[in-house]
Amino acid sequence: MFEVLILSFAFVFGIAARQVNLPPLVGFLAAGFALNAFGPSIGLPDDAGPLLEHLAHLGVLLLLFTIGLKLNIRSLAEPVVLGSALIHLVITCLVFTFGFSVLFSLPLDTALLLAIALSFSSTVLAAKVLESKRELRALHGRIAIGILIIQDLAALAVLSMYSGQSPSLWALLVFLLPLLRPLLYWLMSIAQHDELLVLMGAVLAIAVGGMGFEAVGLSSEVGALVMGLLLANHPRAQELSKALWGLKEVLLISFFLQIGMAGLPDANALLFAVALAIVLPLKGVLFFALLIAFRLRARNAFLGSLSLTAYSEFGLIVASSILEEWLVPLAIAVALSFVIAAPFNRLAHSLFDRWEKHLTRFERHARHPDEQPVNLGTATVLVLGMGRTGSAAYDFFRNKGLEVVGIDSDPNKSDNQRHVYYGDIEDVGFWHQLDIRGLSAVTLATPELESKLIASRELRKAGFTGQLIAGIHFQDEAEPLHSAGVDQTYLLMTGAGIGIAEKTWEKLQEASQ
Repeated sequence: MFEVLILSFAFVFGIAARQVNLPPLVGFLAAGFALNAFGPSIGLPDDAGPLLEHLAHLGVLLLLFTIGLKLNIRSLAEPVVLGSALIHLVITCLVFTFGFSVLFSLPLDTALLLAIALSFSSTVLAAKVLESKRELRALHGRIAIGILIIQDLAALAVLSMYSGQSPSLWALLVFLLPLLRPLLYWLMSIAQHDELLVLMGAVLAIAVGGMGFEAVGLSSEVGALVMGLLLANHPRAQELSKALWGLKEVLLISFFLQIGMAGLPDANALLFAVALAIVLPLKGVLFFALLIAFRLRARNAFLGSLSLTAYSEFGLIVASSILEEWLVPLAIAVALSFVIAAPFNRLAHSLFDRWEKHLTRFERHARHPDEQPVNLGTATVLVLGMGRTGSAAYDFFRNKGLEVVGIDSDPNKSDNQRHVYYGDIEDVGFWHQLDIRGLSAVTLATPELESKLIASRELRKAGFTGQLIAGIHFQDEAEPLHSAGVDQTYLLMTGAGIGIAEKTWEKLQEASQ
């Protein structure tokens, strides 16, 4: 009965949130509070209970595992990631500690722990928002996720210090995990597709990463992330991430319900949460200033800082372990920050367009290396996406004597001899600095539909009147691409079939002669 009611509440409140143009997760939070308030009157417990907590934990593990699949470990060492994360952490802790000590007369140690709990940003919300907008691979998305991982590692360090628990000697075996990469790659190969691939991902995230790391005194969240990182460079890593999407989304509903069911606040807790909600924009302003200082353009700095403007679920983990009396006020503050941040993130691009003139004033003249404009030179044909399909198209154009340039979001595919350059075509700002006046045709060969849609819209918005051709995997992708400005779509598997038929026909003709 309990499971039926919480699912029903989540569905009804999620639908209601969607109807008023809010993300469903806001509705899930509201459902949690409603269950807490009215659940006892209909025979339900007034807290999440072990089952919901367990499901929520599994959802977080799968989320971090899929983040790891899309993460480049080298990005964590970038100055903009490491510097912004640490400087923001220090400044926020100092300000909040001073404020709690002076305004609320809290002991210094309590004030510091509260400050630490509130200095982190929400990994779950940011990852969910960025993933829903297909911006995890965009520059601002990669930087935001990198900052969040640094914060999560700091949170785990704080928990270890104050809990008095330390990893066992067996934890040193973690450093040998990279040696297992060939085995994991082999398992990915034999798992192939469908349910075995999903099951393998769940086992690695929950059993090996989650329970395995806990067994040696480490965080299960870090374990899930590490297992994802080990598979990040596998050719089928994105396929695994997509295969886990539905399971992860369902389990994360439990996470948001759990926050709402953490408890009902009294008047003081509400005032505390409202006060934190009022100062929440300062969190985003500080991130924006730091990202600008590290040479990001205003667009990426704004989008990245907005995705980081929410209090963290890790703050609740800290509170539940160290500051139990502050759990409910912090839960309300986290929930309010989600309610505020979610709609602003949904409107992030339109908000920047509205405030662009004001925000660009803060830009530095020097640019981040990943934001250097791509010079197309005398190219008349542009190929977007340099996988197997894009590379074949590029070679065809070059063999025909055409001036062609390729662009890919993977820096490892940059090739000066082949005129292939790094560029994040899902970053709208990329198109603002690209000179397309010499182009007569663009081939869209990226695997993701969303990237093709963004590129098509931005090219047409910039005044591109040439031919826009897109390769598609499924026929139902054609209509939205045509609406976005694509002149012609080409079903890739049909092309493969035609190619095989042509080769067969040639051999038949040779045999008949």
